[in-house]
Amino acid sequence: MAEPKDPDPAAIRSGYDRWAEVYDHDKNPLVALEEPVVRGALGDVSGVSVLDLGCGTGRHALWLAAAGAVVTAVDFSEGMLAEARRKPGAGAVRFLVHDLHTPLPFEDGAFGRIVSGLVLEHVSDLQFVFGEARRVLRPGGRAVISAMHPAMHLKDVQARFTDPATGEKVQPGSVAHTLGAFVMAALGAGFTPEAIGEHAPDAAFAARYPRAEKYVDWPMLVVLQLRP
Repeated sequence: MAEPKDPDPAAIRSGYDRWAEVYDHDKNPLVALEEPVVRGALGDVSGVSVLDLGCGTGRHALWLAAAGAVVTAVDFSEGMLAEARRKPGAGAVRFLVHDLHTPLPFEDGAFGRIVSGLVLEHVSDLQFVFGEARRVLRPGGRAVISAMHPAMHLKDVQARFTDPATGEKVQPGSVAHTLGAFVMAALGAGFTPEAIGEHAPDAAFAARYPRAEKYVDWPMLVVLQLRP
């Protein structure tokens, strides 16, 4: 696999600002594959303080709040956050604009759970992001971090969408990290992996999400369950 190149953060932010309008409506099979896995891994969150890193349109933050969690959610895309804030239940979530390449504005051990959904391919410095996540997670807490499986990069796939206004296919910018890079960054930050799940769509899933048909039995998703 080629050496990863750092994406342009401004291009990623701009791309996600444009994607925000259709992100929740384009039947992304990776999102559909990911959500039940992440929910199951997070477990009972009632009364738990949860940080959502790279929250996008709030797809994890909002169900967490509805399940009784005290949720703080950060993202650097104003467009994504605007979509999140207008959804039912958004008033129960503290949404903040923040770039994950800079230190998190929270005290050490501030959260009992951390979730990050499909963000890592847009992060150039994995060690820094995992280190900040570890810093703000309290002892006994849990982090659940999902990413597009690196095997997808072997098929020349990365995060992308079609702009509904122009028909342009937009790729905000991705780094082709390896699975080993994810694991070593987590270990280097002081996490202990509890589980590393690799998930591929089956034929029944592809029947519901036709864009996944070409990836049946091919790993699309990796989910790390980590303890401090």
